[in-house]
Amino acid sequence: MLAASRINFFFSGSKPTLRDRLKLKRFIHYILKREKKQLESINIVFSNDAEVHKINKAYLNHDYLTDIVTFELSAKGKPIIAELYISCDRVRENAQLHNTSFGYELHRVIFHGVLHLCGYNDKTKRQSRVMRHQEDVYLEQYLGKCFT
Repeated sequence: MLAASRINFFFSGSKPTLRDRLKLKRFIHYILKREKKQLESINIVFSNDAEVHKINKAYLNHDYLTDIVTFELSAKGKPIIAELYISCDRVRENAQLHNTSFGYELHRVIFHGVLHLCGYNDKTKRQSRVMRHQEDVYLEQYLGKCFT
């Protein structure tokens, strides 16, 4: 069984086009290996604003829209078990706002969630800069400069 199969995609209220899912799964494994993290499983759920807002409010007590909510479910020091909930509505709006493609922004958000699982945070300006830099590094490696 291919190790990449421990990363699962689910669609709830939104079904974005993900062109090479196997490549994406392998690259997520690559990020985790580079960041010295072990993986048990990640479920990535593509949804919409209403669903992700509901999750954000119910579980994190955050009453605002967001593009991703990341839950690490594993015990400290154990291989990662996680769920990422992505609002495709937010991703689409952010892509327009930043004048980039939906696909590019979707990959940024996925890598952002994975980086949270690797211990990166974005609560302060400095943490946000470090996180954004790592997103850019991995996006460049994954997508290259010719991605549209």
